[in-house]
Amino acid sequence: MTEERPQSEASEPSASETIGAALGAAARRAGLDPSDSASTQKVVWSAMGGWRGILESVLPTLAFVIVFTLRPEPLLLSLGVSVGLAAVFTIVRLVQKSPPSAAIGGLLAAAVAAALALLTGKGADNFVPGFLTNTLYGAALLVSAFVGWSLIGLAVGFLMGEGTAWRQHRRKRRAFFWLAISWAGLFIARLAVQVPLYFRSVDDPSITAMLGTAKLVMGLPLFAPMIAVTWLVVRALYPRASDADTADTADNA
Repeated sequence: MTEERPQSEASEPSASETIGAALGAAARRAGLDPSDSASTQKVVWSAMGGWRGILESVLPTLAFVIVFTLRPEPLLLSLGVSVGLAAVFTIVRLVQKSPPSAAIGGLLAAAVAAALALLTGKGADNFVPGFLTNTLYGAALLVSAFVGWSLIGLAVGFLMGEGTAWRQHRRKRRAFFWLAISWAGLFIARLAVQVPLYFRSVDDPSITAMLGTAKLVMGLPLFAPMIAVTWLVVRALYPRASDADTADTADNA
């Protein structure tokens, strides 16, 4: 006589389901829903958060670079301007009752980075939390690809309502493998460029401005094309019903 699993245990989601659902929900909040009929341009713009998202992402770092270049001392000045801008963006979102999560996340990141830089007295340490974030994302994506559980695939699978069934399809599995590798490559490339600049700034504080510039250049300008490529690949893997009907009509003509 076989022992039946309790209903609560049977219905408990697996780790892959939990991660996939969380990633899928985050992607949908960012406007990345492959089941939508939005254009690639609109999707990329939505993923960046529009003009507000771009300003929230760029201005704090840009302000730090400009002020630090003009007046390296006191360090508190450039850090204060950077954190102050992040705080303004957060307050504006709260006043307008718009989703504040992105701005709050940016404010916390800016505050932690500034605190570290003030603690060590080195402006370049303002970028250390970013190194840790890129390392974490890059490693997670790389490992997920090589163990056959691409984080991109998990997110898309739950966005499209098929869970982890994509792992049974060779074409999807291969596509999600390379997408994860490509995203990991983006984070690794940032580290490959910025970490050497960080160590050079130890002897030459003026390199700190170059480090900030590299962070800006390797931020949204590289993020946007990656979003576009990912969107196009996923749409090719999951054609809309209207697209499939059009293709069938063309084949039958």
